[in-house]
Amino acid sequence: MNRDFSRRQVLTGLAGVAATCAAPAWAQADKSVRFILPNATGSGVDAITRSAQAALAKALGHPVIVDNQPGAGGIVGLQALARSPADGFTLGVVSNNVVIFPSVYKSLPFDMPGDFTPIAVVGYTPVLLVVNAKVPASNAKEFIALLKARNGDMTFASGGNGTILHLASEMFLDQTGTKARHIPYKGVGPMLTDLIGGQVDFATAALPSVQAHLKSGALKAIGVATAQRVPAAPEVPTFVEQGVPSYVVEAWFAVIAPKNLPPAEVQRVHAAVVAAFADPAVKEAMDKQGNVINVGPADKAMPFFRSEMARFAQMVKKAGVELQ
Repeated sequence: MNRDFSRRQVLTGLAGVAATCAAPAWAQADKSVRFILPNATGSGVDAITRSAQAALAKALGHPVIVDNQPGAGGIVGLQALARSPADGFTLGVVSNNVVIFPSVYKSLPFDMPGDFTPIAVVGYTPVLLVVNAKVPASNAKEFIALLKARNGDMTFASGGNGTILHLASEMFLDQTGTKARHIPYKGVGPMLTDLIGGQVDFATAALPSVQAHLKSGALKAIGVATAQRVPAAPEVPTFVEQGVPSYVVEAWFAVIAPKNLPPAEVQRVHAAVVAAFADPAVKEAMDKQGNVINVGPADKAMPFFRSEMARFAQMVKKAGVELQ
């Protein structure tokens, strides 16, 4: 037996083992990437993630699993994400509700945003103010006049106390000098059911959740809270053009990970998000849903989260939202 040859074999084998042990987590081809969503199936964030699921899998080089964990208004899913290993195999897609939580909950089982690594603010979903079909108003001028005439007797719904949709309505009332009574629901689905049924008068809602109801005539759109009209609903005027210039609300969504995700993995995941949302099929789906995609840089994500937390804290205080 050739002793030198045997030594080379052993050294080669050891080198292979070392290379395997040192290989990054992403080299593990048999693993799936799990996207935890602190939202229910059928929500806006869910529709966005599932529309991009195949493209994300292609860009990441691994199968993608969507894991909906909507309990306690989203806190359950966020807690699960915060407790996951920072290895790039557990990620999350969240809405701006997550930066509102610290202002509306007395305590949370995680630190926002300290227990997370924001990777990319992907885009936003247009928000509309919609009314029950029987409400005698079809534009901002008529609706503001009706609110003032009713002097606090009208009701507005939201998918939960302190959510972005709740704050968006409070913001509208504040900027127009009007009053209405808030009726919180446990989710957007029950909210829309009662809004269509006439149990409540109006609400702010994400465009994808009300498109079909606007087309059927079950709901009427008073206006869209964006700076310009949106291609998915070009017939709906903005509040800016209707004389409420400061009423612009963006229901943004973002990809995040557990804290301490290595910078190289942040860049890897960010590049995959950019590629996935540039995919023609995903772009078509986003256009149909009315979502506006504009993936922000990775190094701007955490500063954006912190600035949004401060902005919404002021809104929560001004609206007098009771701590939960």
